Amino acid sequence: MTDRPLRVLVVDDQQLVREGLTALLDLTEGVEVLGSATNGEQALELIAQRRPDVVLMDLRMPVLDGIAATARVRDEFPGVAVVVLTTYADDESIAGALAAGARGYLTKDAGRAEITLALRAAAAGHAMFDPAVATRLADAMSRPPAPPPPGRLPDGLTQREAEVLAHLARGHTNAEIAAALFVAETTIKTHINNAFAKIGARNRTEAARYAIRHGLT
Repeated sequence: MTDRPLRVLVVDDQQLVREGLTALLDLTEGVEVLGSATNGEQALELIAQRRPDVVLMDLRMPVLDGIAATARVRDEFPGVAVVVLTTYADDESIAGALAAGARGYLTKDAGRAEITLALRAAAAGHAMFDPAVATRLADAMSRPPAPPPPGRLPDGLTQREAEVLAHLARGHTNAEIAAALFVAETTIKTHINNAFAKIGARNRTEAARYAIRHGLT
């Protein structure tokens, strides 16, 4: 057990928002703000230097957006959690962030207590979502993905590959997809690799965007 404070990096392209969040979190007991960044690329540099526990990440930013930055944090700094704090709560933004590996998703009307809870939950390996986002996720999870009928699938995708991409767009893990489709997780990995090759996706974020863009969800 340690008394070390929760170390946070704030990432937002708006100076007023960065300064406000930093001031807000500096007043929170047990939280230490290590710094702030104006875009995803700068955030990655600061993460490498300062090793925060959690990154509070905006989505719409220049140079490198929050979704792409979150995916790189997941791949390059697996011990660092990301909580999204954004103005946007549309399906594409939510699906993209979760597919990229975000552990929390809040909108910018969240208060200090809610933000702090989300940061602590993410650092502990748990997830926390804005109520509106949680409702969208619950609705999405309750509806099985319904890809287009055979013969109308783009880029030579099979029906099962389209179905797997639909699950990816909803932020599901390989294990969750395997359970939903009643197949082995290794089979899901094969479908994902085949689908990625056909659509030219380099990662789950790009695959999720493709699925949404082509109406597979």
